[in-house]
Amino acid sequence: MWRELRIDALREAPYAFGSKLSDWQGPGDTEERWRARLSDVPLNIIARLNDRPAGMVGAINADEDRVTELVSMWVAPFARGHGVGDALIEAVVSWAKKQRANRVVLAVRNDNTHAISLYRRHGFIDSGPAPNTADGQPEERLMIMPLT
Repeated sequence: MWRELRIDALREAPYAFGSKLSDWQGPGDTEERWRARLSDVPLNIIARLNDRPAGMVGAINADEDRVTELVSMWVAPFARGHGVGDALIEAVVSWAKKQRANRVVLAVRNDNTHAISLYRRHGFIDSGPAPNTADGQPEERLMIMPLT
């Protein structure tokens, strides 16, 4: 289910992710690779709406600085505006608190105004340009939600 949702996300919103659909198809579309992705990211959540997969999000453990990173969030078009994004963010924040994180961080493209608005509603603060934006990739913003 996660594989199918991720493929849908990369197909529908390629602008929102660091990887491309083509990276995960053809020779890159192996069970071993998909399982490794799920193992490498400790929290992977699939949201359902009306018994259909409706969105996804991941999070990386709090590091030595007690920072949790929210990654790979996407909500299917049919589910937008129905609270799926809110539920996914709330699940990551709850998990981060259990990991004893003191903040949740994320990077979002500058032109993804809907996502930026969603994150702001949940208390994320714009912290300026994201570091380490890959060459040739669109500019991203770093957003932080303090938990303490």
